Amino acid sequence: MTRRVLLVDDDKPVLLTLKAVLELNGFEVDTAASATEAGEKLRAREYDVVITDIRMETEQAGLEVLRLAHAQRNRPATAILTAYPPADDSWRNENSESLLVKPIGTRQLVQQLEALLARRAGTPIPQRGESAS
Repeated sequence: MTRRVLLVDDDKPVLLTLKAVLELNGFEVDTAASATEAGEKLRAREYDVVITDIRMETEQAGLEVLRLAHAQRNRPATAILTAYPPADDSWRNENSESLLVKPIGTRQLVQQLEALLARRAGTPIPQRGESAS
């Protein structure tokens, strides 16, 4: 089963590191370094998950990515990736199903994505050490 991810972040080292980690764990990953580039990719292809940083070319650029993702026909799962997590649960009001805080460990990243996909598919969430594929 292909698990297609769009990863959006203007920090190139973060983008390339997370892309490599996800690909090693069986995800097919496209990247975008801006909200504009993410919009182009979302118009060209469907994704199962969209992960976006919030602060990129503007303080709210990632929120635009989330809005574009939710406007897609297949309504991909979404997650916010940020080094500046809010002190409250206000991120839940931003069309995001998960909050990933940088720096994020490899195992935690994969587990959270597996959980997002499982919830989306209505299947049990894989336990540590299990594979969803």
